[in-house]
Amino acid sequence: MTTDKGILRRFYIVATLLVLVFLIMGYKLFDIQIIEGQKYKDLAQQTVYRNFNIEPNRGNLYDANMNLLATSVPKYDIRFDAVTVSEANFQKYVSALATQLSTKLGNSKTYYLRKLKKAREVKNRYVLIAKQVDYSEYVAIREFPLFNLGPYKGGFIAEQSTVRENPLGKIGERTVGFGNVGLEGAFDEYLKGKQGKRLKQKIAKGQWKPISDVNEVEPEDGYDVISTIDVNIQDVAHHALLEQLEHFEADHGSVVVMETKTGEIKAISNLGRIKNSNKYYEKLNYAVYEPHEPGSTFKLMSMAAALEDKVIDTSSVFDTENGVVQFFDRRVYDSKRGGYGKISAAEAFEVSSNTAFAKMIYENYKEQPERFVNRLYNMGLNEKLGLRIKGEGKPKIPHPEDSNWYGTTLPWMSFGYGVSLTSLQTLTFYNAIANDGLKVKPRFIKKVRDKHSLIESYEEPIVEGSICSKETAHQLKSMLEGVVERGTGTNIKHSNFTMAGKTGTCQTEYWIESGRYISSFVGYFPADEPKYSCIVVIHKPNPKIGYYGSTVAAPVFAKIAQKIYIDTPLKDEIKSEAIQQDLVQQSYENYYDVSKTYKTVMPDLRGYPAMDAVSILENLGLKVKLVGDGKVVQQSIKKGTKISENQSVNLISS
Repeated sequence: MTTDKGILRRFYIVATLLVLVFLIMGYKLFDIQIIEGQKYKDLAQQTVYRNFNIEPNRGNLYDANMNLLATSVPKYDIRFDAVTVSEANFQKYVSALATQLSTKLGNSKTYYLRKLKKAREVKNRYVLIAKQVDYSEYVAIREFPLFNLGPYKGGFIAEQSTVRENPLGKIGERTVGFGNVGLEGAFDEYLKGKQGKRLKQKIAKGQWKPISDVNEVEPEDGYDVISTIDVNIQDVAHHALLEQLEHFEADHGSVVVMETKTGEIKAISNLGRIKNSNKYYEKLNYAVYEPHEPGSTFKLMSMAAALEDKVIDTSSVFDTENGVVQFFDRRVYDSKRGGYGKISAAEAFEVSSNTAFAKMIYENYKEQPERFVNRLYNMGLNEKLGLRIKGEGKPKIPHPEDSNWYGTTLPWMSFGYGVSLTSLQTLTFYNAIANDGLKVKPRFIKKVRDKHSLIESYEEPIVEGSICSKETAHQLKSMLEGVVERGTGTNIKHSNFTMAGKTGTCQTEYWIESGRYISSFVGYFPADEPKYSCIVVIHKPNPKIGYYGSTVAAPVFAKIAQKIYIDTPLKDEIKSEAIQQDLVQQSYENYYDVSKTYKTVMPDLRGYPAMDAVSILENLGLKVKLVGDGKVVQQSIKKGTKISENQSVNLISS
């Protein structure tokens, strides 16, 4: 009896457990199907269908005269869905399709016939036919037999992407930039546009096929940015720098050209040497990111401080002794053996006497070194410029409260050792002196536009106040002219126009090895009415060939100044400035009018920048062959002639 009761109890327990299991299963089914049914349906749907981001076309980047610096070009990957095509259509058109693909893409007809049939056999829904074809090729392939039946009946798949191209090639490559670098990075918020969405269906592991040719959300193209760069000046600066780097077998160098009154950067070239060769390319943006000891170009800052504090005047006399002066346990040397004797402060600047400057600053500030340093700080030399371009280097101006301040720090600072500035920071100071002491912030952008209207304007100079009095600025300008007229820069003196500036020669990496130098020249032209300021910095030239700033860097400055001044006279440039602005504006508006209006007839593109003309014609589906890289002077199809897609046209520019 006891045994029967035990068996019965176990039966009830098992039965109860089974009921509980069924209740739990029932609840779970109810939960899945009713309560969270939609969630699981959506999840299942997502494993089959998914929205993919479509990157928009980045806006175009132009120079100040509407020449293209960077543009987005659409490219297409062509694929074939061999499953969706009916057997009848496949057999009817596959041979003709293979013939057309062979003619267009270059491989044999047999190659494409095998590829298409193989895809059909293995039920490949995503076979690659052509990669990264341009718009005109895409339009042509889309109309081939079978493909012209569309994505469902013809199995045609086209996936668009954009490729960023730089029409200038290697010239200014780092300035134009990419990603978050250079102008591309600085103005990404305007250029990038907004992503679109496209629905795709999963057809195999890792393979997704677009559902249709229509996007769920259309991407919005980025705005166009008109920079301050002038490609003509950029070209001059690039080649002048490159020639000198090659000649002196230097490690790297940079050039910046700035418009004096506005702060607009008209050219910036940075070239670094390829290891174990004498070839150079746009390696890093040295002018913006690389602080270095400026050497004698810093004497302008020291002189400005001393004149502002009125501890000297330009006629104050200093004894250079025999060209060697001792401070504590170290000696200061002049480049001229035997020194310059007793000379005025102005003469010391012109001949770049280290001993005179060391005495000038040490004797007048040794009791209050912070007075000198604070004056440099008041002139903004310890602060970054705050550029839109990323990666600006931090300047270094030592202060007496620093733990490593030493007795020789003050005299060595006077001629540019122990301090660090980037090339652009140094140029900005010199540009302020050319501006009678008024500092303007360097700028890389003029306007932001869409296809029809102005979005933002940055035409107004950013004035950041005076770094010194007009009186001090005029005295400094006179000394800078004297450097070229009588001092260390006489080798670049020109009979037709005046230049002003300062040479710099500074030892670098002296803690590693002697014989490494930084050669520089910075100034402005014309000296009487400054239009442009410019800095040239060349790192580690071969000392056996030359290393002084006057022989290595100054000739680059002179060549740039001469090209700008003589080849495009400044007086004519100033007179025609308003007219040029009108022409640029009209050119920009006409660009979009032409591309929008002419759909079936050939526009007149004579006078347009070559790359703009190419963009217009490719958007019309034409195949363009371009000779030259200036403005269009001839076109093979006359204005008003009826045109058709995939038609060839030749452009000649100069």
